[in-house]
Amino acid sequence: MTLVTLEIVGYKNSECSPFPCDENRTCGLTSCAPSASLERAFDALKDELKKEFGDSISMKLTFLDDYIPDYIKDIYERDHPAIPMVLVQGAIIPVGRISLEPIREAILREMAA
Repeated sequence: MTLVTLEIVGYKNSECSPFPCDENRTCGLTSCAPSASLERAFDALKDELKKEFGDSISMKLTFLDDYIPDYIKDIYERDHPAIPMVLVQGAIIPVGRISLEPIREAILREMAA
């Protein structure tokens, strides 16, 4: 099985989504609600994805507060993605928020490739 890398990129105080983190949320995550915290949402996402994909997925949370890696600068200059950025195998996934189902689908597509 292919090892898929997922990277979430944002700021330490970023919210996980531009949408409210309340009982009407559509992100598919529950353990982080109602914090709207990017870091807590990453942890909740990681827990869910590890249940399904186990060691077939590698996850990384990259904060931009103190340092912006060159490859992130390149992506931002080229694609102007929303924060938080969601990268699968280094490619931007146009989600703009932490949301289980679209990220899960992107991982499945990568595994099937």
